Amino acid sequence: MSNTTSEKLQKVLARAGLGSRREMEAAIADGRVKVNGQVATLGDRVEARDKVSLDDRPVTLRAAEEVPRRVIMYNKPEGELCTRKDPEGRRTVFDRLPRLKGERWIAIGRLDINTSGLLLFTTDGELANRLMHPSTQVEREYAVRVMGEVKRENVVAMVDGVMLDDGPARFTDVQEFGGEGINTWFHVVLMEGRNREVRRLWESQGLTVSRLKRVRYGNIFLDKRAKAGEWVELSQTEVDDLAEVAGLETRKVPELTPDERNRWSRDKHKRRPVQTMQRSRKR
Repeated sequence: MSNTTSEKLQKVLARAGLGSRREMEAAIADGRVKVNGQVATLGDRVEARDKVSLDDRPVTLRAAEEVPRRVIMYNKPEGELCTRKDPEGRRTVFDRLPRLKGERWIAIGRLDINTSGLLLFTTDGELANRLMHPSTQVEREYAVRVMGEVKRENVVAMVDGVMLDDGPARFTDVQEFGGEGINTWFHVVLMEGRNREVRRLWESQGLTVSRLKRVRYGNIFLDKRAKAGEWVELSQTEVDDLAEVAGLETRKVPELTPDERNRWSRDKHKRRPVQTMQRSRKR
């Protein structure tokens, strides 16, 4: 950060890898953030010389170009929550991710507990915010299994747009992908990430989604590198492509130190894929 240029407090906190911008806004609203010893309020701006703390722990303020930009792809199985901690002790997506020192993984979007597939996590709060913001118009593609007879007029209505409880919604594309009867699969594309939007769009046509899996986020496709419950770090080219979509300058992905490489390897191998765990329970 420049000593003379101020920035919004939540943006600086997100950049520090403490969470998404929305999470930092909530932390400020809850009185957990202080600037120069005083409880911060929403709308506060800070400069590099300011002393900032979260939960009374000092925060190191960094310029955008100083923030390591790492991105991992995670194949979320059904039954996991997109939250850091669950009061009921249920498994969360963060339980499986590689550990970081001095940083946190920030989820780029969310999936509900019954939805599987592609989730992206990054250490760069600004990248996460840009990719999630509605103005960026990032495509999300889902594989959907639908119960019921899908008629042409249903597809036309969902592409033209329908009114949901929280406003108008539409798919930008709907393609049949095989199967028949209750096992008919479609691929659909959305330009936003509202709560249960895919399911609600189909429900507006009197149809029920029985399986839902995200297969693409922007230009990143879920592939065989990550089985259910596993993650893989994205390449420099893939991270640069995401930065371009977000309207950010590219930045070199830092190489893992020997300690990080060993720690990440241990984390990956000690967490068995969900499918393997399910098979072992049935025996």
